[in-house]
Amino acid sequence: MRIRYGIILSATLFAAVLFSCTTQKKLAYLNNLGEGSGEQYFAMTAPEYKLQKRDILYISIKAMTPDGVITDFLSVSRGNLSTTIMQSESGQFLFGYDVNKDGDILLPVIGRIKVEGLTLDEARELIEEKAGSVFREAAVECKLLSFKFTVIGEVKMPGTYVNYNNYLTVFEAIGRAGGIGDYGKRNNIIVLRSGKDGTKTYRLNLQDKNILSSEAYFLLPNDVVIVEPEKNKIFNMNLPTISFLASSLTSTVTIL
Repeated sequence: MRIRYGIILSATLFAAVLFSCTTQKKLAYLNNLGEGSGEQYFAMTAPEYKLQKRDILYISIKAMTPDGVITDFLSVSRGNLSTTIMQSESGQFLFGYDVNKDGDILLPVIGRIKVEGLTLDEARELIEEKAGSVFREAAVECKLLSFKFTVIGEVKMPGTYVNYNNYLTVFEAIGRAGGIGDYGKRNNIIVLRSGKDGTKTYRLNLQDKNILSSEAYFLLPNDVVIVEPEKNKIFNMNLPTISFLASSLTSTVTIL
C-alpha cells in the first residue's frame, strides 16, 4: 500500500511539472519564417497619423528679418529657455503648441490654425502657407511631441513611454518595455487604438510572420499594448507550494 501511494504521488508530481514546462516554440518570435537563407518580403504601409485634440506640437518658424538675419520667431516669443527645460516632459507641455478642443493651434502673430485631422506634413505645409503672409521666406518645422504609448501586462518593465521618432513598431514598443516575460503570451497580443469615433482593438500574433503586414504592426500615438498571461501562470507560481505539499504527504505516507 505504501509503495502504491508513493507511485501515485510521484506520477502526480511528474505530471504537474510536465504541464508547467514551456516549450521553445512558445518563447520564439516569428517562428514560422523558416530556416532557409532566402530573403522574404512582406508588404506593409506605415499609417499616417492624423492630428487630434490634445496633441502637442513642436513648431519653429525661421524667416529673414529686414536686416537679412534668419531668425526663429517662435523661439524669440518663448524667451530664453534652456535646452534642458525644453527637453523635459513638463517643458514640452508648457512651451509646445497644443491642439485645443476646437482642433486649432494658436501661434503668435499668425493666429489660429485648424490642424485637427491633418497629417504632420499637411499641418507643416498649412502653417508655412500662413506664415508666408506674415514673414519673409518662412520655413516651418513641425513635429509631434506627444507620441506616447503604453505597454502593460506580462512584460518586464510595464509603463508609458515617449517615442522620439515618426514611426514605431509593436516589436520596438515591447522591446522598450524590457520584452515579454516567461509567462506572457506571444501569440495573442492586444493593441488598443483610440480615435475620434471610439476605440479599435487588434489581436496580433508575434510568432506569425503575417504580423509584418498587419494594420497594427506600426503603432500610433496613444496606442496601448497588452500582453496577456499564459493559462499556466497561476499553476507555475503555485508549483513550489504544490511540490512542498506533495513532498510532505509522501513523507507522511512513508512514516505511516
